[in-house]
Amino acid sequence: MSDEAQRVAGACLCGGVRFTVTLPTLVCAHCHCTMCQRNHGAAYVTWLGAARERFVLDAGAELLTRYASSEHGSRTFCSRCGTSLFCENEHHAERVDIPLANMQGAIDRAPQLHAFFDDRAPWTEVSDALPRLGGK
Repeated sequence: MSDEAQRVAGACLCGGVRFTVTLPTLVCAHCHCTMCQRNHGAAYVTWLGAARERFVLDAGAELLTRYASSEHGSRTFCSRCGTSLFCENEHHAERVDIPLANMQGAIDRAPQLHAFFDDRAPWTEVSDALPRLGGK
């Protein structure tokens, strides 16, 4: 496989922020934490974790706004269209988490687990057999 075939592009809704992830990714998981629910307006968010050195911001740095969502992490979004783009956490500083829906092609793995499952929205039903990690 060529180097180009191992790269997957991503973008925000308006296309002003563009980035590339070089595979392999580190993880892919559904997150049910209440911050993800509120930030995305959804029952849960599917994230991919990319090694920081495999992530490149290609365009739109001037559009990025970072919000300190906790004492140890931040969420970055496009200030033009509001798309949630990146989650960074000092507990895993070696990686950048990106919503899978922002990718413009397939990555190298399917979702592997449910994180913060104890915080899941009571109005959603999860029927897959993936591992379910608690939370808090």
